[in-house]
Amino acid sequence: MERLKKKLNVRCSFCGQRVEPGRFFTGNGAVICYDCVRTAFYTIEGDLLAEEEEPIPDLPTPSEIKAYLDRYVVGQEEAKKVISVAVYNHYKRIYNRSKLGGVEFEKSNILLIGPSGTGKTLIARTLAKLLYVPFAIYDATPLTEAGYVGEDVENILLRLIQAADHDVERAQKGIIFLDEIDKLARKSDSPSITRDVSGEGVQQALLKIIEGTVANVPPAGGRKHPEQAYIQIDTSDILFIFGGAFEGLEEIVKRRIGKRAIGFRTEREEELSPEEERYRILRHVVPEDLIKYGMIPEFVGRVPIIVPLHPLSEEDMVKILTETYSAPVKQFKKLFELEGVELEFEEEAYRAIARRAMEMGTGARGLRSVLENLLMDVMFRLPNIAHEIEKVYVDKNLRVITVPRRRKKKAV
Repeated sequence: MERLKKKLNVRCSFCGQRVEPGRFFTGNGAVICYDCVRTAFYTIEGDLLAEEEEPIPDLPTPSEIKAYLDRYVVGQEEAKKVISVAVYNHYKRIYNRSKLGGVEFEKSNILLIGPSGTGKTLIARTLAKLLYVPFAIYDATPLTEAGYVGEDVENILLRLIQAADHDVERAQKGIIFLDEIDKLARKSDSPSITRDVSGEGVQQALLKIIEGTVANVPPAGGRKHPEQAYIQIDTSDILFIFGGAFEGLEEIVKRRIGKRAIGFRTEREEELSPEEERYRILRHVVPEDLIKYGMIPEFVGRVPIIVPLHPLSEEDMVKILTETYSAPVKQFKKLFELEGVELEFEEEAYRAIARRAMEMGTGARGLRSVLENLLMDVMFRLPNIAHEIEKVYVDKNLRVITVPRRRKKKAV
């Protein structure tokens, strides 16, 4: 009888209500009724659903990504289209992982092939700006295999962490642009018998962080040593964009496919520049060609998207000079306006500046240098110009005129 009374007087340790016999759980001296178990279940389930349905950032479509690139990058229509699709798929994979049903998607790492000044760095930087993700640029040449004097590959990740203000979670969705990757190519496509300090060994070291791993990054950079603490970062969602000129790669492609496979030429095409001819050949590049060039198969396999960049024409250079959001001419006109001076160009001046920059062989980077040299003397005198003067011709196609400055009113 006493035992029966005890069973009838059981109370839930959580809600305090009397519970019926058989409708409760006990453990470690506590009691929980079925109602509390049910409430806890739905609460936890609701929290889990809320986590799964966390709002996904607005991801621009491929056409929107390309339209944004068009504001800053002149030409490269085919390249911008391919890159827009690759970047969209990469971030769609990240933001919709819970909906993939366990299907594993490889990363859309990108290789941009083209000479200096064709827009490789600008494309990568503009993508990061649009997507509002951290961005880091790194030159591949100082990287060395572990154990040699130089920099560990993990320093690439440190640069990205710094760009994210040391927010590791944000850095894990960033973009890294690794330039001069062609400098890591081994001298032949045969595996090296000895350790290759600046080539094959570095490619091997890069494999894990490109594909995805939890890397240990020295917080102060430089070489690793056992005593120091490390920053841990998961590289699975970091997008790697590689750039390189790959001089001589076109010869490997030509040997593989033969000249006839490139297509019959018209009379007009016979006059193609060497740069244009090289681009036409590189459009046929395949992973096998990169392996012949000296990139190891494992590295090539982790960079599925290969994009050759078109050489810049004189028309492209003029558009870069005058029409893009960060056009050098717009920058200099604004600088002159701050001094109350108007900067004017004859129409032919733009082409003259473009031609001079192309002669420098540095692509679009040469445009600002040409302008700096042309305007140097005038900019030196600019702060001292106090009244309207006649037009000053810096070059036969470029002139600077001044407008009256507004005089400051005297205090009454």
